[in-house]
Amino acid sequence: MDIVTILISLGLAMDSFSVAITRGFTNKKTKILNEAIKTGLFFGLFQAIMPIIGWVAGQSIIDLISGFDHWIAFGLLTIIGARMIYESTSNKPKQIVNSSSFKILIMLSIATSIDALAIGLSLSFLGSSIIEPAIIIGIVTFSLSLLGVYIGKKFGVYFEKIGILGGIILIIIGLRILFEHLGMLI
Repeated sequence: MDIVTILISLGLAMDSFSVAITRGFTNKKTKILNEAIKTGLFFGLFQAIMPIIGWVAGQSIIDLISGFDHWIAFGLLTIIGARMIYESTSNKPKQIVNSSSFKILIMLSIATSIDALAIGLSLSFLGSSIIEPAIIIGIVTFSLSLLGVYIGKKFGVYFEKIGILGGIILIIIGLRILFEHLGMLI
């Protein structure tokens, strides 16, 4: 387990963490423990599965892009990071989802894990393995989502801008990958 995998996991988990805080803040009728466990399991599972799907897809086209794969990884991480920063700083009204229904939880799980699909694709292009990162991503997301529901129940209003941190982390990782492949990092 390396620091880059942990940072990627933290960056990816920020969307789930934000949504979990919102779920904790808005779900007044559901028992907090049930809501926290359910949210953590769904978000963690989807965050663990999506990079595997992306990695498998990347393996099928790796020979076609091996000369510029680091640029793709950099681009994907930068776009994801910038989008997270934009969404966290945008003045558009936030949609608050307070339903605990299975359908809503599945949709939120997919929505918050799409970025992990791109990370899996990037890891595939870089020739990295996927099982350990996927497990770490899933565990970190589960843990932060579980914690997020509890934090949302107590302090939800104060955490609206957490996506900025996740976005910055992903952009820095993208730059590191690019500089490393261009021989600019030791």
